[in-house]
Amino acid sequence: MVYGVDALFTGVRRREPRTLAGTSWQARDDALLAAVAGAFTLAQLLLVGPGLGLGWDETVYVSQVGAQAPASSFSAPRARGVSLLAAPVASWSTSTALLRIYLALLSGLVLYLALRQWRGLFPARVLAGAGALFATLWVTLFYGPQVMPNLWVALGALICVGCFLRGSADHSDRAAPWGVVAGAALMAWMRPTDAVWVAAPLLVLAAVTRRPRLLAALVAGLAAGAAEWVIEAYVRYGGLAERLSEGSRVQGGLGWHVAVGDQMRSLVGRTLCRPCTAPMPHPVVMLWWFALPLLAVLGLVVAVRAGRTARTLVPLACAVTAAFPYLFLIGYAAPRFLLPAYALLALPVADAALHMVRGPHGRWRPVAVVLVACALAGHLGVQYAVLHRTVERSTADRVAWARTATGLHRLGVRPPCLLTGDQAIPVAYYAGCASAATRGPDTSTTEAGIRATAERIPVAHLTGPGHPTPAYAYAWDDHRIGKVSVQVAPTARQDASR
Repeated sequence: MVYGVDALFTGVRRREPRTLAGTSWQARDDALLAAVAGAFTLAQLLLVGPGLGLGWDETVYVSQVGAQAPASSFSAPRARGVSLLAAPVASWSTSTALLRIYLALLSGLVLYLALRQWRGLFPARVLAGAGALFATLWVTLFYGPQVMPNLWVALGALICVGCFLRGSADHSDRAAPWGVVAGAALMAWMRPTDAVWVAAPLLVLAAVTRRPRLLAALVAGLAAGAAEWVIEAYVRYGGLAERLSEGSRVQGGLGWHVAVGDQMRSLVGRTLCRPCTAPMPHPVVMLWWFALPLLAVLGLVVAVRAGRTARTLVPLACAVTAAFPYLFLIGYAAPRFLLPAYALLALPVADAALHMVRGPHGRWRPVAVVLVACALAGHLGVQYAVLHRTVERSTADRVAWARTATGLHRLGVRPPCLLTGDQAIPVAYYAGCASAATRGPDTSTTEAGIRATAERIPVAHLTGPGHPTPAYAYAWDDHRIGKVSVQVAPTARQDASR
């Protein structure tokens, strides 16, 4: 008899070695998961589109490895994993469309590999349903082809947790610990602090149940992924504690902040809710967000009754710890922060949905099938509507940045050049300039440094609506590009007259 925490794993069993017929079933399972991943890639290319320009944070990440503009200021919370992920394309091409296609294909492939790690823990139809639920969220589709780290943390979490459960259930599974290493390293490579929050329940469970191989694999993966970030902490910030402190400052001071309401407000498609003063979205837009944890709990009840608690409880626990800092420890919101939690919750939710439409003997329940199908259709309609509006707004922002960059070129602000002020970081990338700030989270220079730079290369300050012009730019030529007021240093004026 098995007692204590080990009893959690009594319902997790790897499948027996397959016969020839079993191989056919395995091929069908793989084909089903591949179809979900392929549809995810196709949906990104059709609904988001490769023509969407780079966003604010994307310009920071791409500028670290690309040649279009000098590297932007890289603040303490950021990690360089996603920059290196984009490097195979961004290091030699300035084509945003090519970069989008590459990331859409890569994210689809990794989603397929992540779902495969759960074979034998859940039926293929549950895995396919979980993958489809996660992949059709507007936030998943929107960030799939973007140079942003959160989706990759989510995929790493799926790989890590799935392989951990496989290794816990079958000590002869030699591939499982390596999968734990790979998943943990991918998470830490992208966002080290997020990786620790996701892995916290696994670290505790591995220690309590005395599974040294899995504990070592988790620690090794986290260390390998976070190594560059930790080394940079000592080189640039004077230590790990100093970098964490600086990261807290950049994010407005980490501490007890109830950001649940902020996350709810961002569900309408606000990619960054800071400050989050917008009204609450229509209840229809938020309905899925409230249904997700309730259905996940229902999935846990189903799993307990079926005697397979661990495979549902463990991802549920990791989803809770992944979401906790972004719901209660940060003073603003972005929908992408919760992607790892959504990915892990999708598994028990899909299991619960299948339980609702099928009876104990595998027979379909016609009424339940119709109700669930209607609910899913409504859910997909809401997700598409929010995605469409988000893509439209994001496209407009990027077009405005490109238009401002073109206007700056006409005024003589051409590479090598420097931009400061409102939205200087993305506009500088589009213009091929460097960017700098004298205050705020991206502080990188002083007013005296800007004046000195203006004696050597073209410099311009961007003043957004309602923002004051700094003292160092008072005497500069004032121009208007769209809604942006631009103060151009004399050096650029002389360059334009040549």
